[in-house]
Amino acid sequence: MNVISHRQADFAEQLQRMLAPSSLFDPAIEEQTAAIIQAVRARGDDALVELTERFNGARLAADQFAVSQAEFMAASLQADASLRAAIAETTRNVEAFAKRSRRKNWSMRNGHGALVGEKFDPFQRVGIYIPGGAAPLVSTALMTIPLARVAGCREVVVCTPCDRNGQVNPALLHAARGAGATEIYRLGGAQAIAAMALGTGVIRKVNKIFGPGNAYVVAAKRLLFGYAAMDLLPGPSELLVLADDTADPACIAADLLAQAEHGSGHERVWLLTTSDKILRAAQKEIERQIPKRARRELIECALAHNGWLVRVADLEQAIALANQLAPEHLEILCRDAGRLSGRLVTAGAIFAGHDSPAVLGDYVAGPSHVLPAGGTGASFAGLTVDQFQRRTSFVNYNKTALKKALGAVQKFAAMEGLDAHGWSAEIRLRPRTGQR
Repeated sequence: MNVISHRQADFAEQLQRMLAPSSLFDPAIEEQTAAIIQAVRARGDDALVELTERFNGARLAADQFAVSQAEFMAASLQADASLRAAIAETTRNVEAFAKRSRRKNWSMRNGHGALVGEKFDPFQRVGIYIPGGAAPLVSTALMTIPLARVAGCREVVVCTPCDRNGQVNPALLHAARGAGATEIYRLGGAQAIAAMALGTGVIRKVNKIFGPGNAYVVAAKRLLFGYAAMDLLPGPSELLVLADDTADPACIAADLLAQAEHGSGHERVWLLTTSDKILRAAQKEIERQIPKRARRELIECALAHNGWLVRVADLEQAIALANQLAPEHLEILCRDAGRLSGRLVTAGAIFAGHDSPAVLGDYVAGPSHVLPAGGTGASFAGLTVDQFQRRTSFVNYNKTALKKALGAVQKFAAMEGLDAHGWSAEIRLRPRTGQR
């Protein structure tokens, strides 16, 4: 890992390295992703067949993309009682949280006495990407699909990678189908995003795409914005731990390793601490715990590239850096964590207090774990149920209200040289008989 201190003469230069753009904005990844998108645009299902074999090693015909009813039944039979219980527990929390944050229609009278307001309708056909390469993210099915169900989306299309034999993890299939997926396709990577955004012979175009993924998936979402709506840019996992001298170094190490183990190599983790003792102890704990982890090599790769242990001068500097990094997950392992959380304004999700590890958000707490990464938290919020709702404003004037508005309408129309605008309001106040 990279270890730096505010006392170093080159601290500012080291911080610039740490603050460098993430893999979400890698030009080489964007170029490769653009080529994949163009292939799908030009050749549709034929391109998906070739790309699935190239990246997943599976030889599939286009009519094999969709997961069959028999596969769903087999997956359900394989789900044991403990898995079913865990799925039910998470689903209850996710749905309860979503129901509280679902937006509702409203109306009011404006200054002219006209009725104005907003209505919120579910997107009719949504696409959800569930990563499944390095690890089958069963939890992601439960952090996305139930939100679509609570919002009322009629068609929920899921894409997730298959293995070399064309199989999708049965636990993931069981969770996704049970959560409300109406179609599931064994397609992964940027090509799956392109298929949902553009449409192919087999896969009909969706209105909006949701879900996390690797750097190529996120690049595809950026490049295809406009062909379909996109939720946010939830890229390779990130965790920033803000710790003072009350933190437990063993917990810090465990939390950093948990977010570094996803396997893309682009994960990013940071420890910002005001304590020399905590920094040294956390470093030793990381070295002690890594050999015990099943995905040791993947963790070591992520930490070597994007793991940072930073001794800051004080909490003020730590807060400023955290807000600049805009991490996906942010843990506050400090005194008065609740108060400090109010000053942290760019994180995807905040976990306040010594007993609130980010893994709770990954699996069971209730808020979706689909969160902005790569610094995009400064501009995007995490996934919420209202993102599955399409907003429409409405306006309802009667003649009395229109008369009150006419003077201002005519003024603006004259000022902008758009006389037809003024006439379209004025004509409604003229007698209906005779030539207008």
